[in-house]
Amino acid sequence: PVAVKAGVLLARRLFGGATKLMDYGNVATTVFTPLEYGSVGMTEEEAIAKHGEDNVEVYMSNMKPLEWSINKEEHNGVL
Repeated sequence: PVAVKAGVLLARRLFGGATKLMDYGNVATTVFTPLEYGSVGMTEEEAIAKHGEDNVEVYMSNMKPLEWSINKEEHNGVL
């Protein structure tokens, strides 16, 4: 859906004279590495700069990869 929206906006700029750009601010970002990482929205620093420290609440969550919860013995050093 993000690529489709970006493509529509690009086509409108190239062929229709529009000037609107794609806003990627609230698009979820994921990095697929052995330990996955994901985020949505502004960083804490960006939010504080834009809205002030008293108006920002930060929520964080840590999760274990699924394979770690299935094969506990292997990750505790026991094969």
